[in-house]
Amino acid sequence: MKKIYFSPERDGFFGAYYPNPEQSQKAIIVMLGDDVDDLLVIAAVKWLHPLGCNVMALAPAEKDYGHHSYPIERIENAVKYLKSHGNQKIGISGASTTGMLALTAASYIPEIRLTLAFTPCDFIMQGFYRDGLDGVKERPAENESSLSYRGKQLPFLPYAYRHPEYWQKIQEEAKRRHDFIASRDLFDESERLHPVQEEEKIKVENIRGRLVLIGAEDDSLWDTCKYIRRIDERLKNKPHKCRYKIFTYEHGSHFCFPQSMITRILPIGSGLALACAFESLRDFPIESRKTREDLDKKLSCLIYKW
Repeated sequence: MKKIYFSPERDGFFGAYYPNPEQSQKAIIVMLGDDVDDLLVIAAVKWLHPLGCNVMALAPAEKDYGHHSYPIERIENAVKYLKSHGNQKIGISGASTTGMLALTAASYIPEIRLTLAFTPCDFIMQGFYRDGLDGVKERPAENESSLSYRGKQLPFLPYAYRHPEYWQKIQEEAKRRHDFIASRDLFDESERLHPVQEEEKIKVENIRGRLVLIGAEDDSLWDTCKYIRRIDERLKNKPHKCRYKIFTYEHGSHFCFPQSMITRILPIGSGLALACAFESLRDFPIESRKTREDLDKKLSCLIYKW
């Protein structure tokens, strides 16, 4: 599989370009996994190539799995590269934290005309580090947003807890829910202490083209369906520049991805492997698979026709 790497110092962004073996004039920026060439990214590339797309994978930085002060200009630079190399249609896709990033980037960059947001929130998150400080996997970035633009921090919803209590609370909730990671209580408490302000909300009404929001009610990292409903309400009450679809399900967890994309990572036993991560997938394996299969059918059709 051909790929071209990019660095912030040389190119203005950290990424890897996977051109389609077949000639294509449309590209999707993919922000999945922890790097630009990990298993989840490769699965997305293999899923998107048959749908007629070139793929540009982006990540915060090489071997940096945190999200703090990420410059939206990097996505602007990636868009410029894609357009200069024959891509007439540009889309973007993100999941979880990068679902938030995809929505925010699309609200700033008019050239983006397809936005796929898997399990997103509707506000800018506080930044976080994964640098192993004091032996914890993740810690909040003090007074630092997850995103920046033109050298300025974007306003953000502050977390309810600071280091080291932040990671302790996540571990406690994961143990209680029997999940490998869980932070829904953390985000609910963060909103209780600091109701989301208008300046912290993503201005989804500025997104152009097609917008697709995807989530499951049993998401244990945050209440993504609540956030998606708030986006829906915002778009209903504000003039907007996009056509949007909402795909929400009862079951599917935070790993609410198309089934054929998942099976490109694990051709056999993908459902069992996912069930090891979240209790809801263990309790409702058939329903969760139906979610992934339905999502696969709908998204594949939408992307192919785009």
